[in-house]
Amino acid sequence: MIKTIRALFIVMLAVSAGLPTRSHAQDHASPGAVFVMTNAADRNEIVAYKRSADGLLKEGRSFATGGRGSGGTTDPLGSQGALTLTQGHSFLLAVNAGSGDISVFRVRGTMLSLVDKVPCGGSEPVAIAQHGDLVYVVNAGGSSNVTGFRLDNNGRLKPIPDSIAFLTTGNSGAASLSFSPDGQFLLVTEKITNKIDAFHIQIDGTLGPIVVNPSVGPGAFAVLFAPNGTALVTETGPTGGNNAAAISSYTVLPNATLSAISASVPTQGAASCWQAATPDGRFVYTSNTGTSTISGF
Repeated sequence: MIKTIRALFIVMLAVSAGLPTRSHAQDHASPGAVFVMTNAADRNEIVAYKRSADGLLKEGRSFATGGRGSGGTTDPLGSQGALTLTQGHSFLLAVNAGSGDISVFRVRGTMLSLVDKVPCGGSEPVAIAQHGDLVYVVNAGGSSNVTGFRLDNNGRLKPIPDSIAFLTTGNSGAASLSFSPDGQFLLVTEKITNKIDAFHIQIDGTLGPIVVNPSVGPGAFAVLFAPNGTALVTETGPTGGNNAAAISSYTVLPNATLSAISASVPTQGAASCWQAATPDGRFVYTSNTGTSTISGF
């Protein structure tokens, strides 16, 4: 049993161990739940864990997404946000990179029920984000793009006409996307080009023209908006760098260009990829895959 629990924690916390995962936890004080996606190529699943008030996790059931993951052993999705809990904690959104679709689950504690599965509008969806009834997915395969949907009260996704927007290249290494808290902007990171794409969100839910911003540091990976509207971007660092990963913060200007606030602040770790901000916006934490550490700011 101890060996099993240890393995489960590796699945949740250590992509450097070679297991493809993404996870999100509900923010309720106690008790809560943690959800983990397997990304299995033959049958993608969500594993639910019950979280007690002291943080102890207990494995529960697994729930099939109805789609297929990409498989692989070492972070094959290369993204942040493959599994996203909606703001009201009512629904869980999951990407199926292998079958090219999106699954929606209704959340009741640690119990999930599949309510919808729709095509992603592209190839190899790797991350998904939600703001109100607006949902966008970033597709890393083929001609890299983002595609928009409306999420209704029953958890059904309806594609938004003319919402597909292409990134800078077909092989951009799309890695993450995030809505600004006011719902005016959508940011997308490109690992290969080291760019941060910004889109102004129109009234009908479609996106304005792409505004391409260079990352201030090498290795742009994940983007996340803090509650105050500051955009945070993790940077894996230069190739061959020694503990050279960093995190940068930006202001999004009205014309969708980014202005750096703190440029490439060192995480004192290697291969910083994923990040999470506290609900009050005071702190942000990065996971440093290359050194198996966590940095707090």
